[in-house]
Amino acid sequence: MSTDYDIITVGGGLGGAALAKAMAEKGYRVLVLERETQFKDRVRGEWMAPWGVAETKELGIYGLLMESCGYEPLWWDTRLGPASLGDRDLAATTPGGCHSMTFYHPQMQETLIVAAEKAGAEVRRDVRVRGIETGAERSVHLEWRGGAETVGGRLIVGVDGRSSLVRKWTGFEVLRIREQNQICGVFFQDIPAPQDRSILVLNPFIQRIVIIFPQSERRARVYIVNRVDEGMRLQGEKDVPRFIEECVKTGVDPAYFEGAQAAGPLATFPGVYEWVERPYKDGVALIGDAACTSDPTWGQGLSLTVRGVRALRDALLAEDDWDRAGLAYSEEHARFWGTSRTVEGWFTELFFAKGPAADTVRGRALGLIAQEPDRLHDCALSGPDAAPADEEARRRFFGEE
Repeated sequence: MSTDYDIITVGGGLGGAALAKAMAEKGYRVLVLERETQFKDRVRGEWMAPWGVAETKELGIYGLLMESCGYEPLWWDTRLGPASLGDRDLAATTPGGCHSMTFYHPQMQETLIVAAEKAGAEVRRDVRVRGIETGAERSVHLEWRGGAETVGGRLIVGVDGRSSLVRKWTGFEVLRIREQNQICGVFFQDIPAPQDRSILVLNPFIQRIVIIFPQSERRARVYIVNRVDEGMRLQGEKDVPRFIEECVKTGVDPAYFEGAQAAGPLATFPGVYEWVERPYKDGVALIGDAACTSDPTWGQGLSLTVRGVRALRDALLAEDDWDRAGLAYSEEHARFWGTSRTVEGWFTELFFAKGPAADTVRGRALGLIAQEPDRLHDCALSGPDAAPADEEARRRFFGEE
Protein backbone atom coordinates (compact mmCIF):
# COMPACT_ATOMS: atom_id res chain seq x y z
CA MET A 1 0.00 0.00 0.00
CA SER A 2 1.44 3.33 -1.04
CA THR A 3 1.03 6.33 1.22
CA ASP A 4 -1.44 8.41 -0.75
CA TYR A 5 -1.72 11.18 1.82
CA ASP A 6 0.22 12.61 4.72
CA ILE A 7 -2.93 13.01 6.83
CA ILE A 8 -6.40 11.50 6.55
CA THR A 9 -9.04 13.01 8.83
CA VAL A 10 -12.11 10.90 9.48
CA GLY A 11 -14.56 13.72 10.10
CA GLY A 12 -14.78 17.18 8.59
CA GLY A 13 -16.31 19.25 11.38
CA LEU A 14 -14.50 21.81 13.51
CA GLY A 15 -11.52 19.62 14.43
CA GLY A 16 -11.06 17.82 11.13
CA ALA A 17 -11.47 20.88 8.93
CA ALA A 18 -9.31 23.15 11.11
CA LEU A 19 -6.46 20.61 11.15
CA ALA A 20 -6.80 19.98 7.40
CA LYS A 21 -6.62 23.68 6.63
CA ALA A 22 -3.62 24.22 8.91
CA MET A 23 -1.60 21.32 7.49
CA ALA A 24 -2.58 21.82 3.84
CA GLU A 25 -1.36 25.41 4.10
CA LYS A 26 2.05 23.98 5.05
CA GLY A 27 2.12 21.86 1.90
CA TYR A 28 1.03 18.51 3.33
CA ARG A 29 -1.27 16.18 1.40
CA VAL A 30 -4.49 16.04 3.39
CA LEU A 31 -7.68 14.07 2.75
CA VAL A 32 -10.87 14.95 4.65
CA LEU A 33 -13.58 12.27 4.84
CA GLU A 34 -16.97 13.62 5.86
CA ARG A 35 -20.18 11.62 6.14
CA GLU A 36 -22.60 14.54 5.79
CA THR A 37 -23.44 16.14 2.46
CA GLN A 38 -25.07 19.02 4.33
CA PHE A 39 -24.48 19.84 7.98
CA LYS A 40 -27.68 19.75 10.03
CA ASP A 41 -28.81 21.53 13.16
CA ARG A 42 -28.50 19.47 16.31
CA VAL A 43 -28.44 20.46 19.97
CA ARG A 44 -24.73 20.89 20.57
CA GLY A 45 -22.09 23.44 21.48
CA GLU A 46 -22.41 26.88 19.95
CA TRP A 47 -20.35 28.87 22.44
CA MET A 48 -16.59 29.04 22.53
CA ALA A 49 -14.81 30.29 25.64
CA PRO A 50 -12.32 33.16 25.36
CA TRP A 51 -9.38 30.78 25.66
CA GLY A 52 -10.75 28.76 22.74
CA VAL A 53 -11.23 31.92 20.68
CA ALA A 54 -7.56 32.71 21.30
CA GLU A 55 -6.76 29.26 19.86
CA THR A 56 -8.73 30.06 16.69
CA LYS A 57 -6.45 33.06 16.20
CA GLU A 58 -3.40 30.79 16.56
CA LEU A 59 -4.91 28.48 13.93
CA GLY A 60 -5.78 31.30 11.51
CA ILE A 61 -9.53 30.62 11.47
CA TYR A 62 -10.77 33.44 13.70
CA GLY A 63 -11.33 35.88 10.82
CA LEU A 64 -13.13 33.26 8.75
CA LEU A 65 -15.53 32.52 11.58
CA MET A 66 -16.23 36.14 12.36
CA GLU A 67 -16.85 36.97 8.70
CA SER A 68 -19.27 34.08 8.18
CA CYS A 69 -21.07 33.17 11.38
CA GLY A 70 -19.27 34.35 14.51
CA TYR A 71 -20.76 36.74 17.04
CA GLU A 72 -19.03 38.17 20.10
CA PRO A 73 -21.25 39.24 23.01
CA LEU A 74 -19.63 42.15 24.82
CA TRP A 75 -20.37 40.97 28.35
CA TRP A 76 -20.48 37.88 30.53
CA ASP A 77 -23.38 38.23 32.98
CA THR A 78 -23.44 35.80 35.91
CA ARG A 79 -26.64 35.72 37.92
CA LEU A 80 -27.66 34.03 41.14
CA GLY A 81 -31.28 33.37 40.33
CA PRO A 82 -32.68 36.65 38.96
CA ALA A 83 -30.00 38.81 40.61
CA SER A 84 -27.00 39.80 38.47
CA LEU A 85 -23.62 39.52 40.15
CA GLY A 86 -22.21 42.01 37.67
CA ASP A 87 -21.02 42.15 34.07
CA ARG A 88 -17.55 40.97 33.09
CA ASP A 89 -15.61 42.15 30.05
CA LEU A 90 -13.91 38.90 29.09
CA ALA A 91 -11.58 40.50 26.54
CA ALA A 92 -10.16 42.71 29.29
CA THR A 93 -9.96 40.03 31.98
CA THR A 94 -8.74 36.81 30.32
CA PRO A 95 -5.14 36.06 29.29
CA GLY A 96 -5.82 35.81 25.55
CA GLY A 97 -7.59 39.16 25.42
CA CYS A 98 -10.65 37.71 23.65
CA HIS A 99 -14.38 37.82 24.04
CA SER A 100 -16.28 34.56 23.86
CA MET A 101 -17.77 33.63 20.47
CA THR A 102 -21.12 32.15 19.50
CA PHE A 103 -22.16 30.78 16.12
CA TYR A 104 -24.68 28.55 14.39
CA HIS A 105 -22.94 25.18 14.38
CA PRO A 106 -23.79 24.00 10.84
CA GLN A 107 -22.64 27.31 9.37
CA MET A 108 -19.36 27.07 11.27
CA GLN A 109 -18.78 23.55 9.93
CA GLU A 110 -19.50 24.57 6.34
CA THR A 111 -17.23 27.60 6.58
CA LEU A 112 -14.27 25.54 7.77
CA ILE A 113 -14.61 22.57 5.43
CA VAL A 114 -14.75 24.95 2.47
CA ALA A 115 -11.69 26.76 3.82
CA ALA A 116 -9.82 23.47 4.14
CA GLU A 117 -10.52 22.67 0.50
CA LYS A 118 -9.43 26.15 -0.60
CA ALA A 119 -6.19 25.63 1.34
CA GLY A 120 -5.42 22.55 -0.75
CA ALA A 121 -6.95 19.67 1.19
CA GLU A 122 -8.94 17.09 -0.75
CA VAL A 123 -12.46 16.92 0.66
CA ARG A 124 -14.81 14.01 0.07
CA ARG A 125 -18.38 14.16 1.36
CA ASP A 126 -21.08 11.50 1.57
CA VAL A 127 -18.34 9.03 2.54
CA ARG A 128 -18.85 5.88 4.59
CA VAL A 129 -15.69 4.81 6.40
CA ARG A 130 -15.78 1.03 6.94
CA GLY A 131 -12.55 0.40 8.80
CA ILE A 132 -8.91 1.34 9.27
CA GLU A 133 -5.56 -0.42 9.34
CA THR A 134 -2.96 0.73 11.85
CA GLY A 135 0.74 0.10 12.26
CA ALA A 136 3.15 0.21 9.32
CA GLU A 137 0.45 0.03 6.60
CA ARG A 138 -1.88 2.77 7.79
CA SER A 139 -4.98 2.99 5.66
CA VAL A 140 -8.69 3.73 5.62
CA HIS A 141 -11.32 1.53 3.96
CA LEU A 142 -14.22 3.54 2.63
CA GLU A 143 -17.20 3.66 0.30
CA TRP A 144 -17.65 6.69 -1.92
CA ARG A 145 -19.65 7.33 -5.06
CA GLY A 146 -20.87 3.77 -5.21
CA GLY A 147 -17.48 2.10 -4.96
CA ALA A 148 -15.17 0.66 -2.30
CA GLU A 149 -11.67 2.06 -1.91
CA THR A 150 -8.67 1.90 0.40
CA VAL A 151 -6.44 4.94 0.84
CA GLY A 152 -3.13 5.07 2.68
CA GLY A 153 -1.99 7.79 5.03
CA ARG A 154 1.05 8.65 7.08
CA LEU A 155 -1.26 9.68 9.93
CA ILE A 156 -4.94 8.91 10.47
CA VAL A 157 -6.84 11.40 12.63
CA GLY A 158 -10.15 10.42 14.20
CA VAL A 159 -12.42 13.43 14.62
CA ASP A 160 -15.63 11.45 14.38
CA GLY A 161 -17.30 12.41 17.63
CA ARG A 162 -18.16 10.86 20.95
CA SER A 163 -19.15 7.53 19.39
CA SER A 164 -15.91 7.41 17.40
CA LEU A 165 -15.47 4.31 15.28
CA VAL A 166 -11.83 5.22 14.67
CA ARG A 167 -11.29 5.02 18.42
CA LYS A 168 -13.01 1.64 18.55
CA TRP A 169 -11.17 0.19 15.56
CA THR A 170 -7.80 1.29 16.96
CA GLY A 171 -8.49 -0.30 20.32
CA PHE A 172 -8.15 2.77 22.54
CA GLU A 173 -9.30 2.20 26.11
CA VAL A 174 -12.15 4.56 26.97
CA LEU A 175 -12.52 5.88 30.52
CA ARG A 176 -15.88 7.07 31.75
CA ILE A 177 -17.43 8.97 34.66
CA ARG A 178 -21.09 8.27 35.28
CA GLU A 179 -23.21 11.26 34.40
CA GLN A 180 -24.75 13.32 37.19
CA ASN A 181 -26.15 16.17 35.11
CA GLN A 182 -28.13 16.43 31.91
CA ILE A 183 -28.43 19.35 29.53
CA CYS A 184 -31.40 20.35 27.40
CA GLY A 185 -31.18 22.96 24.65
CA VAL A 186 -33.15 24.65 21.89
CA PHE A 187 -32.48 27.40 19.34
CA PHE A 188 -34.80 30.44 19.44
CA GLN A 189 -35.40 33.21 16.96
CA ASP A 190 -37.23 36.49 17.63
CA ILE A 191 -36.12 36.19 21.23
CA PRO A 192 -36.07 39.49 23.16
CA ALA A 193 -33.34 38.40 25.58
CA PRO A 194 -30.34 40.78 25.63
CA GLN A 195 -28.08 40.47 22.59
CA ASP A 196 -24.99 42.11 24.10
CA ARG A 197 -24.27 39.48 26.76
CA SER A 198 -24.06 35.80 27.48
CA ILE A 199 -26.13 35.06 30.57
CA LEU A 200 -25.37 32.33 33.11
CA VAL A 201 -28.17 31.87 35.66
CA LEU A 202 -27.07 29.79 38.65
CA ASN A 203 -29.63 28.43 41.06
CA PRO A 204 -27.80 26.10 43.45
CA PHE A 205 -30.86 25.99 45.73
CA ILE A 206 -32.63 23.75 43.20
CA GLN A 207 -29.47 22.45 41.47
CA ARG A 208 -30.23 24.18 38.18
CA ILE A 209 -28.42 26.31 35.62
CA VAL A 210 -29.77 28.18 32.60
CA ILE A 211 -27.44 29.54 29.93
CA ILE A 212 -28.41 32.01 27.19
CA PHE A 213 -25.98 32.49 24.30
CA PRO A 214 -27.07 35.20 21.82
CA GLN A 215 -26.17 34.88 18.13
CA SER A 216 -27.28 38.37 16.99
CA GLU A 217 -30.43 39.29 15.05
CA ARG A 218 -32.64 38.23 17.98
CA ARG A 219 -31.43 34.64 17.87
CA ALA A 220 -30.06 32.63 20.78
CA ARG A 221 -29.32 29.11 21.93
CA VAL A 222 -30.74 28.47 25.40
CA TYR A 223 -29.86 25.55 27.68
CA ILE A 224 -31.14 24.16 30.98
CA VAL A 225 -28.86 21.98 33.10
CA ASN A 226 -30.28 19.88 35.93
CA ARG A 227 -29.56 16.67 37.79
CA VAL A 228 -30.38 13.43 35.99
CA ASP A 229 -32.20 12.12 39.05
CA GLU A 230 -34.64 15.03 38.91
CA GLY A 231 -36.48 13.05 36.24
CA MET A 232 -37.14 15.98 33.89
CA ARG A 233 -36.33 15.00 30.32
CA LEU A 234 -37.60 17.47 27.71
CA GLN A 235 -37.75 16.31 24.13
CA GLY A 236 -39.43 17.60 20.98
CA GLU A 237 -41.63 20.54 20.02
CA LYS A 238 -44.37 19.61 22.50
CA ASP A 239 -42.01 20.35 25.43
CA VAL A 240 -40.96 23.86 24.38
CA PRO A 241 -43.53 25.58 26.67
CA ARG A 242 -42.31 23.45 29.58
CA PHE A 243 -38.72 24.34 28.70
CA ILE A 244 -39.54 28.05 28.95
CA GLU A 245 -41.44 27.48 32.20
CA GLU A 246 -38.45 25.72 33.75
CA CYS A 247 -36.08 28.51 32.64
CA VAL A 248 -38.30 31.04 34.41
CA LYS A 249 -38.46 28.80 37.48
CA THR A 250 -34.66 28.81 37.58
CA GLY A 251 -34.53 32.61 37.60
CA VAL A 252 -34.73 33.87 34.00
CA ASP A 253 -36.83 36.98 33.38
CA PRO A 254 -40.04 35.75 31.65
CA ALA A 255 -39.93 38.81 29.39
CA TYR A 256 -36.90 37.24 27.69
CA PHE A 257 -39.19 34.70 26.01
CA GLU A 258 -42.10 36.91 24.96
CA GLY A 259 -42.76 36.19 21.27
CA ALA A 260 -39.76 33.86 20.97
CA GLN A 261 -40.08 31.02 18.47
CA ALA A 262 -38.27 27.68 18.67
CA ALA A 263 -36.36 27.33 15.40
CA GLY A 264 -34.65 24.00 15.93
CA PRO A 265 -34.93 20.69 17.76
CA LEU A 266 -35.38 20.46 21.52
CA ALA A 267 -33.43 17.58 23.03
CA THR A 268 -31.88 16.44 26.31
CA PHE A 269 -28.49 14.76 26.66
CA PRO A 270 -26.57 13.34 29.62
CA GLY A 271 -23.49 15.22 30.80
CA VAL A 272 -21.10 12.38 30.07
CA TYR A 273 -17.34 12.28 30.62
CA GLU A 274 -15.63 9.85 28.26
CA TRP A 275 -11.98 10.10 27.33
CA VAL A 276 -8.84 8.36 26.19
CA GLU A 277 -5.93 8.91 28.54
CA ARG A 278 -3.35 9.12 25.70
CA PRO A 279 -5.08 9.88 22.36
CA TYR A 280 -2.34 8.60 20.04
CA LYS A 281 -1.13 5.14 19.13
CA ASP A 282 -0.15 3.09 16.07
CA GLY A 283 -0.30 6.03 13.68
CA VAL A 284 -3.76 7.18 14.83
CA ALA A 285 -4.50 10.41 16.70
CA LEU A 286 -7.85 11.45 18.18
CA ILE A 287 -9.14 15.02 18.45
CA GLY A 288 -12.27 16.60 19.89
CA ASP A 289 -15.02 14.41 21.29
CA ALA A 290 -13.27 11.32 19.93
CA ALA A 291 -10.44 12.08 22.39
CA CYS A 292 -12.42 13.56 25.26
CA THR A 293 -16.07 14.30 25.85
CA SER A 294 -16.68 16.72 28.69
CA ASP A 295 -19.91 17.59 30.47
CA PRO A 296 -21.45 20.30 28.22
CA THR A 297 -22.71 22.06 31.36
CA TRP A 298 -19.40 23.89 31.48
CA GLY A 299 -19.08 24.68 27.76
CA GLN A 300 -15.52 23.50 27.17
CA GLY A 301 -16.01 21.10 24.23
CA LEU A 302 -15.30 23.46 21.34
CA SER A 303 -12.32 25.06 23.09
CA LEU A 304 -10.84 21.66 23.90
CA THR A 305 -11.20 20.72 20.24
CA VAL A 306 -9.31 23.72 18.87
CA ARG A 307 -6.65 23.35 21.57
CA GLY A 308 -6.24 19.74 20.45
CA VAL A 309 -5.91 20.80 16.82
CA ARG A 310 -3.27 23.35 17.67
CA ALA A 311 -1.35 20.91 19.87
CA LEU A 312 -1.30 18.25 17.15
CA ARG A 313 -0.39 20.74 14.43
CA ASP A 314 2.51 22.11 16.45
CA ALA A 315 3.78 18.62 17.30
CA LEU A 316 3.69 17.52 13.65
CA LEU A 317 5.45 20.64 12.41
CA ALA A 318 8.16 20.35 15.06
CA GLU A 319 9.09 16.69 14.51
CA ASP A 320 9.93 14.72 11.34
CA ASP A 321 9.22 11.47 13.17
CA TRP A 322 5.45 11.63 13.39
CA ASP A 323 5.27 8.74 15.81
CA ARG A 324 7.25 10.82 18.31
CA ALA A 325 5.13 13.82 17.38
CA GLY A 326 1.96 11.85 18.09
CA LEU A 327 3.25 10.81 21.49
CA ALA A 328 4.16 14.43 22.31
CA TYR A 329 0.67 15.52 21.31
CA SER A 330 -0.77 12.75 23.46
CA GLU A 331 1.10 13.95 26.55
CA GLU A 332 0.09 17.57 26.00
CA HIS A 333 -3.55 16.59 25.50
CA ALA A 334 -3.53 14.57 28.72
CA ARG A 335 -2.21 17.62 30.57
CA PHE A 336 -4.73 20.23 29.47
CA TRP A 337 -7.67 17.82 29.47
CA GLY A 338 -6.80 16.63 32.97
CA THR A 339 -6.83 20.19 34.30
CA SER A 340 -10.12 21.00 32.63
CA ARG A 341 -11.81 17.82 33.85
CA THR A 342 -10.60 18.37 37.42
CA VAL A 343 -11.91 21.93 37.65
CA GLU A 344 -15.23 20.99 36.05
CA GLY A 345 -15.59 18.37 38.78
CA TRP A 346 -15.24 21.06 41.42
CA PHE A 347 -17.95 23.17 39.77
CA THR A 348 -20.28 20.20 39.49
CA GLU A 349 -19.83 19.40 43.16
CA LEU A 350 -20.36 23.01 44.20
CA PHE A 351 -23.51 23.68 42.20
CA PHE A 352 -25.17 20.27 41.77
CA ALA A 353 -24.44 18.18 44.86
CA LYS A 354 -27.52 17.46 47.01
CA GLY A 355 -28.12 16.99 50.70
CA PRO A 356 -27.39 18.79 54.00
CA ALA A 357 -23.63 18.25 53.79
CA ALA A 358 -23.55 19.66 50.25
CA ASP A 359 -25.61 22.66 51.36
CA THR A 360 -23.11 23.35 54.14
CA VAL A 361 -20.16 23.20 51.73
CA ARG A 362 -21.98 25.37 49.22
CA GLY A 363 -22.94 27.99 51.77
CA ARG A 364 -19.37 28.30 53.04
CA ALA A 365 -17.76 28.35 49.59
CA LEU A 366 -20.20 30.77 47.96
CA GLY A 367 -20.01 33.12 50.91
CA LEU A 368 -16.23 33.29 50.60
CA ILE A 369 -16.36 33.59 46.81
CA ALA A 370 -18.72 36.55 47.13
CA GLN A 371 -16.05 38.29 49.23
CA GLU A 372 -13.10 37.10 47.13
CA PRO A 373 -14.22 36.33 43.54
CA ASP A 374 -10.78 35.03 42.55
CA ARG A 375 -11.45 31.93 44.66
CA LEU A 376 -13.62 30.75 41.75
CA HIS A 377 -11.18 28.98 39.44
CA ASP A 378 -11.21 30.63 36.01
CA CYS A 379 -10.35 27.58 33.90
CA ALA A 380 -13.69 27.65 32.06
CA LEU A 381 -13.10 31.17 30.73
CA SER A 382 -9.32 31.64 30.84
CA GLY A 383 -8.29 28.07 29.99
CA PRO A 384 -6.38 25.22 31.60
CA ASP A 385 -3.16 27.24 31.73
CA ALA A 386 -4.75 30.02 33.75
CA ALA A 387 -4.03 28.55 37.19
CA PRO A 388 -3.01 25.24 38.75
CA ALA A 389 -5.69 22.68 39.58
CA ASP A 390 -3.82 21.23 42.55
CA GLU A 391 -4.92 20.43 46.09
CA GLU A 392 -4.16 23.95 47.29
CA ALA A 393 -6.39 25.42 44.58
CA ARG A 394 -9.17 22.94 45.40
CA ARG A 395 -9.10 23.79 49.09
CA ARG A 396 -9.27 27.51 48.34
CA PHE A 397 -12.15 26.95 45.90
CA PHE A 398 -14.19 25.21 48.60
CA GLY A 399 -12.99 27.47 51.42
CA GLU A 400 -11.21 24.66 53.28
CA GLU A 401 -7.87 26.31 53.89
